[in-house]
Amino acid sequence: MIRATDLRKHFRVHKRPPGLAAAVRSLWHRKYETVKAVDGISFAIARGERVGFLGPNGAGKTTTLKTLSGLLHPTSGTVEVEGHTPFRREGAFLRQITLVMGQKQQLLWDLPPADTFAMNRALYDVPVAQFDATMKELTELLDLGPLVTKPTRQLSLGEHMKCELACALLHRPTTLFLDEPTIGLDVSMQLAIREFIRDYNQRHEATVILTSHYMEDVVALCPRVIVIDGGRLIHDGDLRGLIKTMHPGKLVSFTLTAPMADDELARLGAITREGNRVVVQIAEAALREAVGHLLASASVTDLSIEDPPLEVVMRALFKDGAAPATT
Repeated sequence: MIRATDLRKHFRVHKRPPGLAAAVRSLWHRKYETVKAVDGISFAIARGERVGFLGPNGAGKTTTLKTLSGLLHPTSGTVEVEGHTPFRREGAFLRQITLVMGQKQQLLWDLPPADTFAMNRALYDVPVAQFDATMKELTELLDLGPLVTKPTRQLSLGEHMKCELACALLHRPTTLFLDEPTIGLDVSMQLAIREFIRDYNQRHEATVILTSHYMEDVVALCPRVIVIDGGRLIHDGDLRGLIKTMHPGKLVSFTLTAPMADDELARLGAITREGNRVVVQIAEAALREAVGHLLASASVTDLSIEDPPLEVVMRALFKDGAAPATT
């Protein structure tokens, strides 16, 4: 459903030093440099996939999403979404996609969301019967209730985002580009938005590309991740595979109920310790033996075994500057 081949998006940017004299000189003599926001990335995404699109600030994530949604024309390379070339902005293409940006809004500030919903129904020429059915479904999934009749300015941030999602999905798009949809939301609202995205994906077999700086969003929603840095692709594959490649082994955390020497703990693996709470990184092959020895030789409680946090994996990936083998 989505295919990018050697996609590049470069910007010619005017650069000048600060100061009045430099500003005046720039009226006649300007210096430019080329910023390679996206620099030759290729990937393909099948219908119904949920894919995390990750990278540090300035990596080119939003630029890529804007290119896929037709807001930007690529400098070179080819892009295809649902059989269309995005930058042509054909009506049939626009009715199949939506782009939700957590820092942008389409709701009219002084009017209730219901008025924006009605306007979008007219813009997309959605039949009234389909509109009513979709509104009923979205109201149920997002628990909109009385929110749609309150002026937008009176909505909380979480309520606002729920209405933004409803507004973006009224025409039942089958491809969703979601750029930081949970930014600034509290934990309970983040959970509600994740559950809604998963449910919509399953009900309509919608393709989802998600960018987020909240790694919990990615872990909860995206079995596959595409990682870019400096405009270049450095990983495309299974999320669990990436974690195991960058951080083989497991984190075993526990609380000591009796003193235990650091050198004895260090035999298990690299450790971090805060008071009586200890975290040990143990190779997966040695996990059973190490945990058995720990339980037999030490007084511990609240023992848990888990993968390293995705934040730690991402930090190591960007720090190394080299990609693991892609799959």
